[in-house]
Amino acid sequence: MSNAAVNALALNTLQRTFVPRSTRPILKVSSTQDSKKKVLFVTPEFADLIKTGGLGDVSAALPRALGKRHDVRLLIPGYAQVMNSGHPIRMVGRVEADAGMPACRIGRMDMPDGLIVYVLVCPELYERDGGPYGDPHGRDWPDNPVRFARLSLAAADIAAGHAAISWIPELLHAHDWPAGLVPAYARWRGLSTPSVFTIHNLGYQGLIDMSLRHTLAIPDSACHMEEMEFYGQLSLLKAGIAYADHVTTVSANYAHEITTPEFGYGLDGFLRVKARKGLLSGIVNGIDDSWVPRSDPHLIAGFDRNDLSGKAVNAAYVRDLFGLEPSSGPLFAVVSRLVHQKGIDLTLGVAETIVEHGGQIAIIGCGEEHIEQAVHDLAARFPGQVGAHVGFCENEARRMYAGSDFLLMPSRYEPCGLSQMYALRYGSLPVARRTGGLADTVEDGLTGFLFDEPSVASYRKAVLRAINVYRYPDLLNAMRTRAMATEFFWAQSIEPYDQLYHSLLLQRQVIAHIV
Repeated sequence: MSNAAVNALALNTLQRTFVPRSTRPILKVSSTQDSKKKVLFVTPEFADLIKTGGLGDVSAALPRALGKRHDVRLLIPGYAQVMNSGHPIRMVGRVEADAGMPACRIGRMDMPDGLIVYVLVCPELYERDGGPYGDPHGRDWPDNPVRFARLSLAAADIAAGHAAISWIPELLHAHDWPAGLVPAYARWRGLSTPSVFTIHNLGYQGLIDMSLRHTLAIPDSACHMEEMEFYGQLSLLKAGIAYADHVTTVSANYAHEITTPEFGYGLDGFLRVKARKGLLSGIVNGIDDSWVPRSDPHLIAGFDRNDLSGKAVNAAYVRDLFGLEPSSGPLFAVVSRLVHQKGIDLTLGVAETIVEHGGQIAIIGCGEEHIEQAVHDLAARFPGQVGAHVGFCENEARRMYAGSDFLLMPSRYEPCGLSQMYALRYGSLPVARRTGGLADTVEDGLTGFLFDEPSVASYRKAVLRAINVYRYPDLLNAMRTRAMATEFFWAQSIEPYDQLYHSLLLQRQVIAHIV
């Protein structure tokens, strides 16, 4: 069969299976209550001010999306970056010292769009050079248990009305191990406020020494395997799972994966119990509505699925930025934290195959020092064909999504992932491992290319499939069109959260009525 015949057959097959996402039925769950409910988000990151990854993006976007239906406010630590952000902070409350945790003031920051952020102000705990979790050299702060227990206890104090703030939340929504003690403190204080705990990445569990329990006002009764104990230590993440009224994670597939030994990090049995009780669910993350390539001001040239010419303009910019030679071959992008979880070593293993087949690679990200060095070495090995920038720049990242043909995302595990959603919107087809949220959002052979095993051999087959599609422009553009039609926006994701909130609040009302 000729190349033209193969091209036509593949394109015809794709078109027959393509149902635009906009025409697919979407489950609509209407709110049963007209009044907005007061919800406090407790998070260690907020992308407007400080973030290290996807949690910061979610903590900024989800409250805003839910704000159309509920009065959602945030509580975050008063890091130096927050205190020095230029946004006015008005002191509105205070929480008292407890056990080994100091007293703190609570400030209120009103974002330009109206989102209200409460800031836990305690210079001795939070105002330091470095990031949310560690110093400028990447070493964890040794007092992290106190720093984040103080955040969690402040949330419970606010819910109890003990923080001198007139606004009292009706529901607490805590995120990842730094806020894992929020549901626990609420329970230990005898509060009736329902709580949701969201696991963004089970690989980070907030393990602390058992001896810190009294410093953190953790009762001895909680220090056993049915609650916080984890192989002789205490797990802040496990506390959130144990005490929350409902546990969510960030994709349906990941909710299943974490109940298995391969992905459960020793908590799979604990999570299976939650799942059997109907107390564990997966709700896929979304992206904000700024990810529209026709109107994105970050891009060198806009485009849409009916006119893809702007992709070539952005590609030329990316090639120049990364020192790549002009090329008619495919451009692969890596926009990622440079850590073992993300499978960067696997990308290093397939780089030679990409270059041999006329492809080029542009890499941006930061993370583990030895992986950063390996990426630099790869660029030195293939000058003009591989370029790397250690660090992160939003403008560069968006232009890479827009200019690249394919996004490389060989994660060993990926609870949800946002990069593949950004790439899809910008017509960059993900080459990704079939895991977590990647399996939920990338359609193999239709909007991207999935592979099963976290190995170079399995990954290489998917890369070669992508390169082969690149040789057939009509097929490539048909896949791009389908990819760009995906709409993983928060508007779709808030429905299940809204339903969950109302369900928990209704349960609490019923219990209160019975009592």
